Amino acid sequence: MMNKPKPIRTKVDYEAAVARIEALMDAEENTPEADELDVLATLVEAYEDKHYPMDPPDPVEAIKFRMEQQRRLKPGKPGRR
Repeated sequence: MMNKPKPIRTKVDYEAAVARIEALMDAEENTPEADELDVLATLVEAYEDKHYPMDPPDPVEAIKFRMEQQRRLKPGKPGRR
């Protein structure tokens, strides 16, 4: 049964929404539960954007991070594999 989503105004509201999202993660497509999951995810994203903003990464650090993920950059050996 689909719960009626409500605005997320407090940390308690946020935590309840995240818990409900976790409970709905296996919802089948095109069901009321999947619709509820979609609405809650949108609300949580908006709350996080407002209350936990993230600065864009430093471009050089972002490149280094990606290269390390691909194992193309090893600490202490610039430019070597």
